[in-house]
Amino acid sequence: MTGKPEPAGAWRLPERGGVREIETTFVTVGDGTRLALQLWIPADAARHPAPVVLESIPYRKRDRYRAYGQYWGRTLAGYGVAYARLDVRGSGDSGGVLADEYLPSEQQDGAEVIAWLAAQPWCNGAVGVRGVSWGGFSALQTAALRPPALKAIMPMCASDRRFTDDAHYVGGAFALTGLKWTTSFKIVAAAPPDPAIVGEAWAEMWAARLEATPPIAARWLSHQSEDAYWRQGSLAFDPAAIACPVYLVGGLADPYNAIFARLPPKLTVPWKGLIGPWTHGYPAPASPGPSLDWAFEEVRWWREHLAGEATGIMDEPRLRVFMPNATAAAVSPGPIPGRWIAEDAFPAASVERQDYHLAGGALALEGGEGPAIDVRDSRVVGLRSFEWVPFAPPELPSEQSADDARSVIFDTAPLTEPVEILGRPALRVTISSDRPAAHLAARLCDVSADGRSHLVSFGVLNLAHRGGHDRPSPLTPGQTYEVTIDLAFAAHRFEPGHRLRLALSSSLWPLVWPAPEIATLSLSPAGARLELPGRAPPTAEAPMPIPLAAPTAPDPARWPTVEIGETPDGHVRLKERWPVSEAVVGDVGVALSGSGPNVVLEMSAGDPLSCVWRAEQTSAYRWADRAVELRAEVEITAETTHFRVRERLVARLDGEAYREIPHETDVPRG
Repeated sequence: MTGKPEPAGAWRLPERGGVREIETTFVTVGDGTRLALQLWIPADAARHPAPVVLESIPYRKRDRYRAYGQYWGRTLAGYGVAYARLDVRGSGDSGGVLADEYLPSEQQDGAEVIAWLAAQPWCNGAVGVRGVSWGGFSALQTAALRPPALKAIMPMCASDRRFTDDAHYVGGAFALTGLKWTTSFKIVAAAPPDPAIVGEAWAEMWAARLEATPPIAARWLSHQSEDAYWRQGSLAFDPAAIACPVYLVGGLADPYNAIFARLPPKLTVPWKGLIGPWTHGYPAPASPGPSLDWAFEEVRWWREHLAGEATGIMDEPRLRVFMPNATAAAVSPGPIPGRWIAEDAFPAASVERQDYHLAGGALALEGGEGPAIDVRDSRVVGLRSFEWVPFAPPELPSEQSADDARSVIFDTAPLTEPVEILGRPALRVTISSDRPAAHLAARLCDVSADGRSHLVSFGVLNLAHRGGHDRPSPLTPGQTYEVTIDLAFAAHRFEPGHRLRLALSSSLWPLVWPAPEIATLSLSPAGARLELPGRAPPTAEAPMPIPLAAPTAPDPARWPTVEIGETPDGHVRLKERWPVSEAVVGDVGVALSGSGPNVVLEMSAGDPLSCVWRAEQTSAYRWADRAVELRAEVEITAETTHFRVRERLVARLDGEAYREIPHETDVPRG
């Protein structure tokens, strides 16, 4: 794929200017907590006040994320938009403790920091909020408070609905990504401040963080429905709270893109959206590619909404999406072949629902009758798509034929014309179960002419959540239920000669924790259908105004290793291990190392109660006269009635044992 020439009169980046950097300044918020802020300010802002963009994340501005902050700070400020990087309360060099994610206190902190920034003499009074992942959540949640100086936000790879679309649960079942995030969160919450910044208070602050680090795995497992805990900070339930322009950014290989199907139709403010081919991260450098020159687009957005400059960004189509001809895994590590498409609204006028019926063991445009179809997993299904949010090529869904062979499949005939989809497919079936607890999983695959099967979209539903995630109830064995499974947002072009495949199973392990018993599901083919968001492409697409970025070379040395073993009797063991990373931040004088989250997952086919998940993660910081090492461990097992969660946080100071904080918790199964 090649870039297109700029149209005549197109907006261009301004000349890049000098930047003044402020390593650390402290903002004292209403309860007296001091929050650490790093600033990059255009050099001429004293004479020509500039807008400022805030990013609030707990990922340590002074060491592990220093290069990240420096790149965006120097880039944005060089183009006339100041950048402020905040260590959220209890992280990095900020005061307080980090007791959980996305707390109301953190959101209020953001609003107060926005007011502080707007009042600075170098600021023109206009503030934006941006960020990837946690920073994207922060942008949405802070916007809901409507700080007067907040004029626009840019959430990237974030969600407006925490229970359904934020790693912990998938379809109402606890997710492997949730296990991994438990150890990562513990490491983030327990990491010490920098002694060079906070001085003698260093040891006291670190001790307070260690003691406050919660048994977070048990806490997340204790909320197995969409209760008030998850609804807090979920803008899907109050989208009208956002009163400023919104630019949503996501990736097709990143599951946080569900926000695009939900939030834009409900926004009452100007919005734009961009969905690229990439995983959880920036449009540049992006994996898989193609990447975009993201500085161009960010500066254009901020100068339009924070500086009142006419950049033309709001005159273009609202939504840009990369329409791939292949999946990320099929061409990993990329780039993916395809093209950029444009839509003026979402749901798009070019999208029309196309129903494929489950008739006679095939996917067909006409429905039919037939005997009930039994779905029962005799072997483990899901080893080829084990990670909900892949961070590296080994975690992408691999070729699916092995899992397809263990599933109930429905194929179309080979296509004579291309089929494009844009949006969320849905599976609607009438089903019964012989057990009170069961899951149903659906995978939509692209099967090439040579028989290779690659995942395009998938959905899982804990059938206890069939009436809504906020009101789970057990199944009555033998009773029939009408069930809908919403599959993940997808954009994909199925080429002529390929087939669409729907694969059904009663689990996807280890993507989600299994139901306590192996269930046999009975599905009626009458009325069963897969609803696809079919897109009829226009005769010409609007030209893509964002320039392409130079491709980045993949670095397999930084990828995890994944080992999968299965015995003849069906015992499965999956082991994932990340390489130890080591770096020295020379201008700060700290050496870093760490690994993880590393996992070992085991289960025997036919025995869900044999499931054991273990995760561990390490992190170390070595300054000239201090050395801190952290290790977080989590193990989850289950009985029919409860989960057993073992958590342990170990801290070492200067090579000696310093703290060990264990938790063991039994959590009732919902």
